[in-house]
Amino acid sequence: MAPRVFIFGITGRVGRLLAKRLRAQEVPVSGLVRTPQQAATLEGAEISTVVGDLTTATTEELEAMITNCDVVVYAAGSNAGPQGVTDDIDLVALGRVAEAIEHVGATRLILVSVLPEAWRERSLSDDEEHYFAVKKRAEVRLTRRDINWVILRPSLLTDDSGTGKVSLGPAEEHGEIPRDDVAAVLEELVFDSTIDRQILELNEGQVPIVEAVRAYESDA
Repeated sequence: MAPRVFIFGITGRVGRLLAKRLRAQEVPVSGLVRTPQQAATLEGAEISTVVGDLTTATTEELEAMITNCDVVVYAAGSNAGPQGVTDDIDLVALGRVAEAIEHVGATRLILVSVLPEAWRERSLSDDEEHYFAVKKRAEVRLTRRDINWVILRPSLLTDDSGTGKVSLGPAEEHGEIPRDDVAAVLEELVFDSTIDRQILELNEGQVPIVEAVRAYESDA
């Protein structure tokens, strides 16, 4: 039976690509959107939606959204925006989603995070430095929760065409990776329930995605 998936950040570029891939395999997909217009667009693609605001949704409201789901993908993020937005989305809202998952039970959480080394060749703004600090804090808090989690840290995201090949592991060099390849890795993680409580870093590479992900199955 196909897993039922809920995506936070489903209107973002990675979230949309993942939803499209999952629907192509007839996986039931739903997600949180901000406007009725976004809902109408996704429902036309046979994706169920909830209209609301991630930054203000209560734990109880989040529980209602994910109760019948097997996997939650948290692809929402501030992308180094204003510090208050980063706090609300990348830390506080993620914490409420994780708490909701604790209450629901068997649901897995896959978090799309960021490589800690990303952008370090640049002179970062205060907002960007704050973003990386918050992402780390959010990861630490998540790993201490009693749920099944996977943290995926992709390298610098691009809109290039996916190659279908990556480098995936507990520690990777920082480079670039197409969003389509990130979505493809997430798709494999959604289907592979044996992978849990692991932090995986993701960069461009030469290993086929299915093979790269299978290397981290619990019985591998």
